[in-house]
Amino acid sequence: MMGEQKNHDNIHEKVFIASAIVFNLIVSAVYISTKFENMEFVKILGYPFASLILPFGYTLYTFVKNMDERRVIISNTVIIVYLLFELLLDKILVIPFREILWLHVFYILVFYAAEFSLIGVSFNRDRKMGLVVLFTFMILIGCLVYLYVG
Repeated sequence: MMGEQKNHDNIHEKVFIASAIVFNLIVSAVYISTKFENMEFVKILGYPFASLILPFGYTLYTFVKNMDERRVIISNTVIIVYLLFELLLDKILVIPFREILWLHVFYILVFYAAEFSLIGVSFNRDRKMGLVVLFTFMILIGCLVYLYVG
């Protein structure tokens, strides 16, 4: 809670950090699978990725219930908004949004807002695990570079 010493043994914090790591590793796997043109695997990865709405929903509920810092609640909300946006475009509406420039640019902005929220909240909760989340983000960036340059 605000102003109090953080309890690093809270399960919702561990759920958040584990979900952030899984988030980055799934996106990394999507980039590598796309590089090797394995679009069937990309589709399969979409289901566990979309299911991350559940643990992030749980952590948002717990952060709000505990009246946590506003920036933590807003950051968690940004992550859920991104996941819902991804679910809506990819799985529900099945829009080829990556081919529509303005929509793809907006999608990228929301994606990186979610990424920086993952990293920020992780560091806020636990510095060492924040480094792990940051490292998985660097893996993600490396996979993205490999997708387009490698």
